[in-house]
Amino acid sequence: MNNSVKIGGLTVAESLYALIHADILPDTGIDEDAFWSGFADLIHDLSPINHALLKQRDEIQAKLDAWHQQHPELPIDLEQYKAFLKDIDYLVPEGDDFHISTENVDAEIAQIAGPQLVVPVNNARFALNAANARWGSLYDALYGTDAIAEDQGCERDQGFNVLRAKRVILRSAAFLDQAVPLTHGSHVQVQQYALVKQGTGTLLQITLNDNSTASLQNNAQFIGYQDTDRTQCILLKSHDLHIELHIDATHHIGKHSLAGVKDIILESALSTIQDCEDSVAAVDAEDKVLVYRNWLGLMKGDLQISFDKNGQQCTRRLNPDRYYTTPNGEDLSLHGRSLLLVRNVGHLMCNAAIIDQNGNEIPEGILDAVVTSLCALHDLNAKNNSRAGSIYIVKPKMHGPEEAAFTNTLFNRVEDLLGLARYTLKVGVMDEERRTTVNLKECIRAVKNRLFFINTGFLDRTGDEIHTSMHAGAVLPKDEIKAQPWISAYENWNVEIGLACGLTGKAQIGKGMWAMPDEMARMLSEKQAHPLAGANCAWVPSPTVATL
Repeated sequence: MNNSVKIGGLTVAESLYALIHADILPDTGIDEDAFWSGFADLIHDLSPINHALLKQRDEIQAKLDAWHQQHPELPIDLEQYKAFLKDIDYLVPEGDDFHISTENVDAEIAQIAGPQLVVPVNNARFALNAANARWGSLYDALYGTDAIAEDQGCERDQGFNVLRAKRVILRSAAFLDQAVPLTHGSHVQVQQYALVKQGTGTLLQITLNDNSTASLQNNAQFIGYQDTDRTQCILLKSHDLHIELHIDATHHIGKHSLAGVKDIILESALSTIQDCEDSVAAVDAEDKVLVYRNWLGLMKGDLQISFDKNGQQCTRRLNPDRYYTTPNGEDLSLHGRSLLLVRNVGHLMCNAAIIDQNGNEIPEGILDAVVTSLCALHDLNAKNNSRAGSIYIVKPKMHGPEEAAFTNTLFNRVEDLLGLARYTLKVGVMDEERRTTVNLKECIRAVKNRLFFINTGFLDRTGDEIHTSMHAGAVLPKDEIKAQPWISAYENWNVEIGLACGLTGKAQIGKGMWAMPDEMARMLSEKQAHPLAGANCAWVPSPTVATL
């Protein structure tokens, strides 16, 4: 390795060493020599286990391939096949029932249902946009997408389309009727939302276009406000998610609303996965340094980037929290940013950013676990991200309970290296490999003290289904695969096992990405299947999609 530093028996790329030495370790209270020595010990002890697990994958796959070649008849004899899978330890014995015991999980994960963004952390602009997507404009999301039809003069064009804006306002009022219904009438009929002082408190008084007075069916949904000389912001709440009505009848949009509502801001992406894996191509030390530097900036809260937008220089940074006055006159603050999780790579790859004592590239999953956790130490004291004091790591592409158990061992060792209390590192298990799906209960058992989510995903899961059974015969086209019974069985199995293992109130059950960001009308029609199936979280590809 050119431009490297030898320390603790390791050979470390100079750029990575410099980042850890100058930017990550300071203010963590961790002695540098002790860190590198402990890191070397961790690598020495765990790398052989990592490689042995990968060898086990290959051995199992070779036996599967051979079985299908020896049994070309279709349909497959299911009982014979299951007996074979048990014989080769592809299917493991299922133990007694249990519940996970994860503690110190933030409400965005444990208690509130909502969308979850996934974003490449090596792109600082995207990473900041996603972190700031906790709040999003409903007006913008509707106006700028096909969620609003482009018929009858409502086309999206270069200028401001008044007809389209009016349709957005009507659609938004219909949303309010669903989320914060009135005692009578509709939000589209409201001509005034007024903050009325009464004693030491403030009431929300609503006047309809027939001059009758209405109120919210549930007055407890009015929880706060901001009041300035020109505009008002009324804060409402539905299913633990917040809604801001921004009122300014003189605004160029507000003047088209009977009540002067210039925008509706929704609490949108409750959490965001800052991704070091699927959406990122990080193959060498320089790539990894960029990934880690941006994650560090998010954990410190000082990440920012300047760029040109429409001929103007813009600087993007993390949004502050939001502040209000409650109806009884007290101060109220809400989080201004998504809860940030980090997705490490899986167990499969190695990376030359660090060479071990034997001259081998180290497993990249070990590298990610140590460095992303080290970065997150900066947030544990400040608690600008996790108020519960946890570090959330999403772990992808694990094959079965042994690999889940290895992740638990790895996280134990990282906690010991960094002086963290046991189970500070939480794990999200991606249920995207067939051997994980069919042994999901035992995978969960292996990480039951630190699990914070399980998640299904069509593309990876289907890819592994094909890879596992590639000698069983031809496969269907993608769109036809989506209609096969095994897909719905997979989704239902994930929810049923998650509920049986006690994830309710402690962890998420998530569903995979909506991969068509330009097809919002279709998403609003189809993606409701995810919460109806039992998910309390579903992945989305952009802030706009999170809001919708």
